[in-house]
Amino acid sequence: MKKIKIGKSDILAPNVAVGCMRIANMNNLTEYISFCIENGLNFFDHADIYSNGECETQFAKAFKQTGFKREDIILQSKCGIVPGVMYDFSKKHILNAVDGILKRLDTDYIDILALHRPDALVEPEEVAEAFDILQSSGKVKNFGVSNHKPYQIELLKKYIKQDLVVNQMQFSLSFSNMIANGLEVNMLTDCAIDRDGSVLDYCRLNDITLQAWSPFQYGFFEGIFIGNNEKFPELNKTLNAFSEKYNTTPTAIATAWILRHPAKIQMIAGTTNINRMREIINGSKITLERDEWYKLYLDSGHILP
Repeated sequence: MKKIKIGKSDILAPNVAVGCMRIANMNNLTEYISFCIENGLNFFDHADIYSNGECETQFAKAFKQTGFKREDIILQSKCGIVPGVMYDFSKKHILNAVDGILKRLDTDYIDILALHRPDALVEPEEVAEAFDILQSSGKVKNFGVSNHKPYQIELLKKYIKQDLVVNQMQFSLSFSNMIANGLEVNMLTDCAIDRDGSVLDYCRLNDITLQAWSPFQYGFFEGIFIGNNEKFPELNKTLNAFSEKYNTTPTAIATAWILRHPAKIQMIAGTTNINRMREIINGSKITLERDEWYKLYLDSGHILP
């Protein structure tokens, strides 16, 4: 697996992370975790809300059976969402959330803690206090955010001492406004609307690793664009054509498209299927030509001015 540096940290991680949102009910979880680690995928992305914490609990139980050591893997988790109720970045909530995460993952520390979605009532002074306690206690090594715009990050940075090393954003061939609004500058088109504060350029300028979630989805969990999807006929035609050229699969090509971007994005693969993960690993090794990258971008429904 290709390794990338995560933000300003000293973490060297695979450019594909294993998303753990759907692992709670897997019958072959130990086999799955072993397969991932043996193939260089040792970065596991969790959140305290995934199946109400059950994903973390089941991961810890299965990981114990693999024979690997804690230092063989990189653990990231997220907190800040109280499902169906609110977002909570209070000092008390963050500290309690991390204690719960550590208990469920059966570990003394996590490598990265990310604040899951922006809290409208955030008091950054409290976030700073929580981060200091977590860092000094050794419970959290690095910190980041998820789904944050640049000025939301800047607000946090005014108070916290730690670098924010990651920012998770939804990104795929069919969900790529981060690219489009930088190309359709000053145009009267929908994709010219800057919906994220130019977060892609901001993260590159500030050495924050972007992590792409839902890399094969369109809309907000509306479905997968790969395959016999009537909404994306041209895209799938091109995915199939490039699959033949590279002797691989459309999933691999869609992976390669994300990882081709020079921002050194880390893709979060949430599949629970070992064969699908093999395709993703294959895709991580492919470097698309510039014209191929743009061809896929255009066939996903975008324009070039």
